[in-house]
Amino acid sequence: MSTLESPMFRQYLALKAQQPDALLFFRMGDFYELFFEDAKVAAEACELTLTSRNKNAPDPVPMAGVPHHAAKGYIQTLVGLGHKIAIADQVEDPKTAKGIVKREVVRVVSPGVLMEPEDLAPRENCWLVGLSTENEQWGLALLDVSTGDLRVTQLSSQEDALEELTRCGASELLLPEALQQDTAIVQMAQGRPVTWLDGEAFDPKAGKEDLCRRFEVQDLGAFGCDDMPVALGSAGALLNYAGTNSQSSLPHLIGIRAYSVSGHMVIDETTRRNLELTRPLYGRGRAGSLLGHMDRCITPMGGRLLKEWLLYPLLDRPAIADRHDSVACFVHNRPLREETRTHLRPVTDVERIGSKLAQGTAHARDLVALRRSLEALPLVLLPLGAEPSLAHLVPSDLGEKMAQEIAYWLVDEPPMATTEGGLICPGVDPELDELVRLAKEGKGAIAAIESQEREAAGIPSLKVKYNKVFGYFIEITRANLHKAPAHYIRKQTLTNCERFITPELKEFEEKVLGADERRKILEYHHFVALRDRLQDQLPLLKDLAGRVALVDVFSGLAELAVDCRYIRPKIVEESTLDIVAGRHPVVERQSLSEVFVPNDLQLDDRDRRLVILTGPNMSGKSTIMRQVALIAIMAQIGSFVPAEAATIGLCDRVFTRVGASDDIRSGRSTFMVEMSETANILRHATRRSLVLLDEIGRGTSTYDGLSIAWAVAESIAARIGCRGIFATHYHEMVELASTCAGICNLSVAVSVWGNRIVFLRRLEEGGASRSYGIQCARLAGMPQDVIGRAKVLLAELERHSTKHPTPQLSLFGKAPESGVSQEEELESQDPVRSILVELEPDTLSPREAHNLLYDLVRLTQEKL
Repeated sequence: MSTLESPMFRQYLALKAQQPDALLFFRMGDFYELFFEDAKVAAEACELTLTSRNKNAPDPVPMAGVPHHAAKGYIQTLVGLGHKIAIADQVEDPKTAKGIVKREVVRVVSPGVLMEPEDLAPRENCWLVGLSTENEQWGLALLDVSTGDLRVTQLSSQEDALEELTRCGASELLLPEALQQDTAIVQMAQGRPVTWLDGEAFDPKAGKEDLCRRFEVQDLGAFGCDDMPVALGSAGALLNYAGTNSQSSLPHLIGIRAYSVSGHMVIDETTRRNLELTRPLYGRGRAGSLLGHMDRCITPMGGRLLKEWLLYPLLDRPAIADRHDSVACFVHNRPLREETRTHLRPVTDVERIGSKLAQGTAHARDLVALRRSLEALPLVLLPLGAEPSLAHLVPSDLGEKMAQEIAYWLVDEPPMATTEGGLICPGVDPELDELVRLAKEGKGAIAAIESQEREAAGIPSLKVKYNKVFGYFIEITRANLHKAPAHYIRKQTLTNCERFITPELKEFEEKVLGADERRKILEYHHFVALRDRLQDQLPLLKDLAGRVALVDVFSGLAELAVDCRYIRPKIVEESTLDIVAGRHPVVERQSLSEVFVPNDLQLDDRDRRLVILTGPNMSGKSTIMRQVALIAIMAQIGSFVPAEAATIGLCDRVFTRVGASDDIRSGRSTFMVEMSETANILRHATRRSLVLLDEIGRGTSTYDGLSIAWAVAESIAARIGCRGIFATHYHEMVELASTCAGICNLSVAVSVWGNRIVFLRRLEEGGASRSYGIQCARLAGMPQDVIGRAKVLLAELERHSTKHPTPQLSLFGKAPESGVSQEEELESQDPVRSILVELEPDTLSPREAHNLLYDLVRLTQEKL
């Protein structure tokens, strides 16, 4: 019989067929084994030894294994790499099994359906996302199994659906197989954990019926999603997938939240990345991002909520004002802020503990942590009732009864394992107390029995002993056998003694030896009963968790505002943006060699819609643009902002085109990426948008780039009419202010002294005439011979441009007569004098000095 024909492998292959896209962890005794290709994948990813089953057989099978007690760590590693894990456990006792032990897949672990909330980053949601389409509508559903949060939205275009999908940050995607033919979908799915399902899994009618049954309603009107049939189909697919994989009915899902993308500011993926909203451009985690800077939350729930706010700024002015009012209460009431934050510290992740309660996976320490959290809530929430802007956060039920019941049953420091005893408080169950007493006092009781039997039998040398074969027994030496009482039952004869048992001793043995086991069983029974009773309180826990998260975010934003000197912005409907002494919230807190310079900026829908921003490299143009966008976003999430004053007209979208990079995966050059992102902005920006563009057109020839940049700026100012900043080194574009309504010029000031350049970081009215690129290159450490040669070439190019001006520049109009043209300024410059002023002879090598001398002679001869 070949290896594959053995009963064990037939069982393995049958289970593998149930989960063909998962790595199968097959329990065999104390190990989980993986076979075939699964073994090779796991061995490489986890650095396991790859062996083989039946290695001497004609068809050896690759095999790798991990100890069952350490499997969780290996599973986390594999899931982190995007793999799905099917766990096949033994579901019958091997001692009583006839033939091969029965095994079943008891759980499937995937990036969107993890084993335990502890496997997750505390301040991050773990979204399992379903996307489907029907009748040109796109339905999106999001499920966080760890919190029981289910959301749906429906969109009218694929582009909007994909953008929303990237915004939510899906941990795992569920997609209909039919979409495998859609290029945009396939491209989006690359590099993400994806499960392709049969289209029937996304049936809208079935999804709605499933949700109605789950929430015991006739329709979903109360949840605001009856008009989202495609999204409900996606939600149905999520619930079926998550429930099957976790082997749970997901009882902690007690509602569904419908939302509309149109109710929030849209921040596309490029803008989120350029602004470093939730993660830095370089590096991992939150450190260095706006979220990392703003997150002063104490609880994981608050951290998750703040991130959601940052990704979904509000468009409703009254709602924004309500948030600002709440933050202001904590800003102006220091004792309330400090006491609230102090009392929040014992509060754990109530939301995820509620999820574990519902799924029956919470352990005793979870419940004790929950009790301590509930005990802290009166101190956190009740004082808020005195503040009108915060009073709505005070609940009618603070969960005191729940906390009391947990305190009644569970000890303060229970063990991690729930089946090993030591969980239940003394005095709550007399039977349990007796079992505990017997287990603890068994040795002393045996000594007492031994003393009683010695006295009754008159045998001083009588002993009560124990072994695994007979349990407890009475041992009498051969010399005293004649004194053995008649009711003793002979059990064993040895050379020097005989062993006896009595009914009373056996009865006591049963009580003592079974006491510890019965104690563990009884304690576990009480614990499970408590956990089951607490499941009825899931709606209350979810409500309390939501209130705590809000308090945490509001008090955290207030702490941020006080610590960093932020002010409350004024939010208006008009298309304006007026910032006084605005600062970049992240950059100003970094350890820099210079003091951060605040800047004013005024934009409106009349004369200052679009700013043409010029200035040297390294002068701070990108920082200024980013800080404007961040201030607008912070204002619309309800935060105070880094400025002395700020009036923000509501922005429906924020766009940035900052920086340059190739898109190697799709084969697009830097210039193509730039043009694609700019085109996206021009297609989607509205009059209420905020657009920030940096160096458009630099990736191609000078005249092509200038033409594109000019046309883009005209389109933003004249056709779209939105607020924006356009940073450029094409100084010809400053003429737009005189030819196109709504455009003005600003520049970043610098000071030049000799061959030195000092960046003042200060915005000034008017455009810059030079970019000081060679001076910047010198600061960057460019070799001196290259700097010298660049100066010579620059002088030649400037002189050539002056003598032979290109006709193309006439397209852009003439400069104001009162000004001095760039050509006239360049003509007035002496290239030889300019080179000599900035020359540092001590840094030149003999060869560099020789070459530079020839260049200077040639320039002088040409001038003469």
